[in-house]
Amino acid sequence: MGIHYNSESKTFHLKAKDTSYVLGILRDGYLVHYYWGKGISEYRNSNFLQFVDRGFSGNPYQQKNDRTFSLDTLPQEYPQYGNTDFRKPAYQVQLENGSTVSDLRYVSHAIYQGKAPLEGLPATYVEDAEEAETLEITIEDSLIGLKVILSYTIFEQFNAITRSVRFVNDGVQSVKLLSALSLSVDFREADFDFLHLHGAHVKERHIERKPLRHGIQSVESTRGGSSHQHNPFIALPRKGTTEDNGEVYGFNFVYSGNFLAQAEVDQFSNTRVTMGINPFDFSWKLDVGKSFQAPEVVMVYSSEGLGDMSRTYHELYRTRLVRGNYRDKERPILVNNWEATYFNFNEEKILEIAKAGSELGIELFVLDDGWFGKRDDDRSSLGDWFVDHNKLPNGLGSLSSNVKEMGLEFGLWFEPEMISVDSDLYREHPDWCLHVPGRSRSESRNQLVLDFSREDVCVEITKRVSDILASAPISYVKWDMNRHMTEIGSALLPADRQRETAHRYMLGLYMVMENITTSFPDVLFESCSGGGGRFDPGILYYMPQTWTSDNTDAVSRLKIQYGTSLVYPIVSMGAHVSAVPNHQVHRSTSMEMRGDVAMSGNLGYELDLTKLSNEEKEIVKQQVAYYKDIRRLIQFGDFFRLKSPFDGNETAWLFTNKEKTEVMVYYFRVLAEPAAPFAFLKLNGIDVNKQYQVTGTNNVYGGDELVYAGLSIPLDLHGDFQSHSWHLKEI
Repeated sequence: MGIHYNSESKTFHLKAKDTSYVLGILRDGYLVHYYWGKGISEYRNSNFLQFVDRGFSGNPYQQKNDRTFSLDTLPQEYPQYGNTDFRKPAYQVQLENGSTVSDLRYVSHAIYQGKAPLEGLPATYVEDAEEAETLEITIEDSLIGLKVILSYTIFEQFNAITRSVRFVNDGVQSVKLLSALSLSVDFREADFDFLHLHGAHVKERHIERKPLRHGIQSVESTRGGSSHQHNPFIALPRKGTTEDNGEVYGFNFVYSGNFLAQAEVDQFSNTRVTMGINPFDFSWKLDVGKSFQAPEVVMVYSSEGLGDMSRTYHELYRTRLVRGNYRDKERPILVNNWEATYFNFNEEKILEIAKAGSELGIELFVLDDGWFGKRDDDRSSLGDWFVDHNKLPNGLGSLSSNVKEMGLEFGLWFEPEMISVDSDLYREHPDWCLHVPGRSRSESRNQLVLDFSREDVCVEITKRVSDILASAPISYVKWDMNRHMTEIGSALLPADRQRETAHRYMLGLYMVMENITTSFPDVLFESCSGGGGRFDPGILYYMPQTWTSDNTDAVSRLKIQYGTSLVYPIVSMGAHVSAVPNHQVHRSTSMEMRGDVAMSGNLGYELDLTKLSNEEKEIVKQQVAYYKDIRRLIQFGDFFRLKSPFDGNETAWLFTNKEKTEVMVYYFRVLAEPAAPFAFLKLNGIDVNKQYQVTGTNNVYGGDELVYAGLSIPLDLHGDFQSHSWHLKEI
């Protein structure tokens, strides 16, 4: 590992675990990109840049006598607008005279051990400076005094590089950032596919992979959250790259608001990847002496397929993004009352469900929406974070103490970012929501969005949530967010800063989350946004797990959890067994299949345990006991995808510990098939040199046999919606 600068060739060679990234300074201070890929011992310019006169690719002023040199054909590190590059730039500024042309050139660089935090923003981190090395390159537009600091961090133990950008106004007049993307990478080729995770509410993070084409392919959010519709992740796999073989480049934005992720293929089949805050409806006034910090992008390279890329993201995020007391702790098995009762509950009913959970070995009871204000439906009371004594006459303290006496921890649902029009808080402060003067205030789920760009709002909500958490023995919080932003404006911002509102909201939200999670370090926080509408690394920095989807149907969850695993660690995924027919898709699946799918994440239950038959209770009891035995393997092991639900009727995945001495395999079949062929499952990811025994049997197999020949799928899986699992241990 290391960052090496060759002063003679003016190149920077960044070496991570088994990855090299090479950039350099060319001619009049232009930053150019040479290589990113498999680690190389030394870069000697074998793939040197070649220059030729290209029609309609103009020449920058200093090179006007060399018609072969154009920014339009140059692979750049942080491209600009207005002086011969006609592709999309990485940033754009507007001066007081209205012009939008700028010209950044290399000024200096610094290399240091470790990784500095990003002020006010989530980011990956190191616990020891020796774990990483950082390069900071300063480029400047000397005419206007705008400095831009590009930061690159490489990790010793990961094939990962993080990038971020900071803008500093050292000039004599303010400038307006119209665009401030965090990353730009120019590939001198286009032989890739474009892979991303699309979806909708109750249908999150489905994998779509298409050939990269000329022009622009992009995914984005303009909703004020990272969204169910598109995740802030894209990848460029080589054509033919599979789970286990081939090159892939991954890009993940550590941010929870509006984003843009884009690949542009130009007329010469070069590919420019950019990622960052969505320029749509964004600007930032940068006054003299002020700076603007853009969020971080995590770039992962793999030469061993999509699976290796995923495992790099998983381990990096598990150990150097997630923080706090629960980072390395096993997560509890919970029961949530939402689908059991919705708003219709009282203290007696809650205690009945908790008692039933205790008898089944469940460890945590979570009281969902409806415990506060006058919240008998979703039309009122958001913002009034005070206990409804009609439902809970003895208060949260008594309820949580009674639950704890049953041997369970107690958790609580909040939606701190929202406000109901029918609430005391709204009646007191109608200007505290996002709104535009004179415009109607569009509601979604009968609620408005609090203006977290305002410090007074952030302070008050922090106090209200903190008061509740301090009032009772609460060990878990489900932090929900059930609508996206409309009429985005703030009563406190001047006219020339109104388009800063959405980003200032995110900065305020991060501040609130930082303050609350730091003040209550023993509380396990799980984020939620109508399920998985804000499943991103920005939130994971504050809250170590996320409710993966409001859709708890076992068949739907195969695609949702499979797609989520492309980037996000298994331990970050909340996965629950719910009642059938399922409340979202009205499908009935067996308790066994629902359990196997949910045990492939953080196991929980979301149904009325008091209504289960004795047979069902016994199944749940066995699932809970079994999951406790394999929980560390599932939550902290390495994950291998074996069969994709996007490719057919079957899904399979595998968990193994680092030593590959213990393995858990799950197989799922959606629909029964007449005259079906005999099938077997090859266990990629285990050690071919070890001997494994299938627990509960006398069957012993060599790892090589299991990898190359595979395990036969049992014939006794009758009917639709079937699952089977194998637990193997080295002997």
